[in-house]
Amino acid sequence: DTNSPGMTSVNHRHVEDHLTVGSFEAKDILKIREEIDKKVDLLKLDIERAELSLLKHAKEILEIDRPILFCEVLDESDYENYQTTTITIIIGYVIYFGLFSSLFYIDNRKRYKTMESKLIKKELLKLISSFGVGEIIYLGIRWPSLYYFLEIGIEPYLASIISEVIATTCYMISVTVFLRKTKTF
Repeated sequence: DTNSPGMTSVNHRHVEDHLTVGSFEAKDILKIREEIDKKVDLLKLDIERAELSLLKHAKEILEIDRPILFCEVLDESDYENYQTTTITIIIGYVIYFGLFSSLFYIDNRKRYKTMESKLIKKELLKLISSFGVGEIIYLGIRWPSLYYFLEIGIEPYLASIISEVIATTCYMISVTVFLRKTKTF
C-alpha cells in the first residue's frame, strides 16, 4: 500500500482507526483475520517493548496459522544499559552547557563590550565551529564507550568515569587543534 509506508495494508486499514495517543488499542487480530479471510503468514512487530503483550493477545492466531514472526528481542540489561547511557549523557550535556555558557559569559563580557560587532560574530563563529567539531568527536566516543563498558559488566559509576575521561581528552585535543588552526586563541 503506497499510502502507508512502513505498514502493511492490513495494518493500515484495520488498526489505524483504533489507535489513540498514549496507548495502543487494536482490533482483535482474529477478527481482522476473519474479515480478510486469509491465513496470516507473517507478523512483523516493532512496537517498542510491547511485543510480548501483543503476542499474548495474539496467542490463538499464532496457534492456528503459525506465522513467521519478526520482532526485536532485548535482554532487560541491554535496555537498562542503553537507557543509562543515554540519560547520563543528556544530564552531562545540560550541566556542561549551563556551566560553560555561564563561565564563558563571565570571562568575556568586558572584552566583547569593546570589540566591533563584526569581530565578535567572526570570533563566535570560529568558537562554535571548533566546539561543534569537538562535540561531535566527544559524543562519537562517549556514548559507544560508556555503553560498551556497561555491557562488559563494569560498574556504572566507573564506566561513566572511564568513558568521560577518554571522550573529554579527545574533545580537548580536537578543540585545541581547531582553535589553533582558526587562530582564535
